[in-house]
Amino acid sequence: MADAPLPRPAPARSSDRALSLPEPHTLSKRRALIELALGYSLILLVLWTPRPWQRPLYLLAALVIAAIFCIGYTTPQSMGLRTGNFFRSLWIVAIALLISSAAIGLAINFQTLHPVHGPIAFFKRYWGYALWSFVQQLLLQDFFLRRLRLLLPSAGLAALAAAAIFSIAHIPSPVLILVTFFMGLAACLLFLRYRNLYPLAIAHAILGITLAITLPNSIIRNMRVGLGYLTYTQHHHPHRSHSDLSAAIVTR
Repeated sequence: MADAPLPRPAPARSSDRALSLPEPHTLSKRRALIELALGYSLILLVLWTPRPWQRPLYLLAALVIAAIFCIGYTTPQSMGLRTGNFFRSLWIVAIALLISSAAIGLAINFQTLHPVHGPIAFFKRYWGYALWSFVQQLLLQDFFLRRLRLLLPSAGLAALAAAAIFSIAHIPSPVLILVTFFMGLAACLLFLRYRNLYPLAIAHAILGITLAITLPNSIIRNMRVGLGYLTYTQHHHPHRSHSDLSAAIVTR
């Protein structure tokens, strides 16, 4: 009696393919761990360093991370800097706009809204934060998530870990710790799905600016984190509004 033929393996489900993330062929697990630890340590060092030493450390961190990017990637497409899936993922921006509208409505009701009057003034104040939103997404997805995906057994666990370390970098701001964890987790899962960085950066800018104009500075402290959050005094820079690492560096 002839042996029954072995069943063919089932094709990978679309959800499994969506949650895969190709790694640079030159990146070993050991190298991924070293680069992850080095980059994150430098970022935390900048955030918690007193002002006289902060700018030199910031330049060092930027140069080190830029060098790691340069030697670790071959094409912009592998980093999500591409047109593919851009229009399919624009619903992310639409959701961010809806959340922003709801938050502004609540801020008007509770009289906490402090917007910038006029498009020129708005652009002057927040163009830097918009660029910083893009840089943060680049770090979160292409620096942290990519290496964690190589080190951890599943894409979901890598996304959770990336969101956690992103959130930890925003200590001790209670608002930003909470917001960046859930926003970071959503951004990582969406990046794994669509592999396009641009809608995530746009949504990040929308939501970050919304926080800055809807929450009182007594709570958000000009979106500062690290040592800058602890040493913040409202009368120093009452009209500036940056966020995250840029706030700790630029506005202290």
